[in-house]
Amino acid sequence: MVANAKTKEKHRRVKSILVSQPEPARSPYFELEEKYGIKIDWRPFIHVEEVTEKEFRKSRIRPDEYNCVIFTSLNSIDHFFRICEEMRIKMPQATRYFCLTEAIANYLQKFILYRKRKVFYGKRTIQDLTTSLMKHREGNKFILPCSNLGSIPVVNYLKEKEFDFQEAMMYRTVSSDLSDLSDITYDILVFFSPLGLTSLYENFPDFKQNETRIAVFGKSTQKAVEDYGLTINIKAPSKDCPSMTMALRNYLDKSNK
Repeated sequence: MVANAKTKEKHRRVKSILVSQPEPARSPYFELEEKYGIKIDWRPFIHVEEVTEKEFRKSRIRPDEYNCVIFTSLNSIDHFFRICEEMRIKMPQATRYFCLTEAIANYLQKFILYRKRKVFYGKRTIQDLTTSLMKHREGNKFILPCSNLGSIPVVNYLKEKEFDFQEAMMYRTVSSDLSDLSDITYDILVFFSPLGLTSLYENFPDFKQNETRIAVFGKSTQKAVEDYGLTINIKAPSKDCPSMTMALRNYLDKSNK
C-alpha cells in the first residue's frame, strides 16, 4: 500500500478515504463525500469463516447438552444455529438465552420462538446481565458460542462467578486478502478494531505511514495503532466527536476548507 508524498501543511487536503468495513446501504459517510468533494472507499479488512461441522465435532461438544446459551454477537447466533442444523440438533424450547444487547436479542427471533421469560439482554456488557445470570446460575450449564478470538471479558466474568460453562468455537475471524490495494493511495485509513491493523500488516508487512493519516475508533484500536508505531491523526469517540463521521468532519473542516 502506497502512502502520499510529504508536505509541510499540518492539515493536508484530503481527496480519498478508505474505511476498513463493508459498505453500508445508508451512511452519514456519503454526506461527507458530497460536502467535501472526496472519494470514500469501503473494504472489510477482516471477515468471518465458519468452523465446519466436522471440525466442530472434534471438540466433543453437543449444544443441546446445555440449557443456557450466551450470545455476544449476531455472528455467534448465526453459527450456533448453523452448527445445530448441520448436527441435526434442535434446541429444547426450555433453553434460556442471554444476549449482551437488545439488538442481539431481537436478531434471535429469526431462529427461535421469542418468549421474554427465556430471553434476557443487557445494554452492552456481560455485567449488565448479572441479575438474570445469577438467578439461573445454580443447576444450569451454559454454552458460549465464540470465534477463534474467544470472548475474554465474558469468560473472565463466568469464571469469577463460578458458572458451569463451556466455550464453543464455531467460527473464525481472519484477515482478508488486500493484495489488490498494493498500488493504491489513500489520504486517510479508518480503523475500528485492532484486527484491522493486524490485517494491514499481514497483507503489507513493509507498510510505512509516511503522510497517510490514520483515523481510529476506540481505545483498543488506538493502542494497536500505537503498538505498531503509527501516528494517530483522528480519534473517536470523544466528548466533542462521539462518532467517527463527526471526527472526520471536524478534520475535513480544517483540511478541505
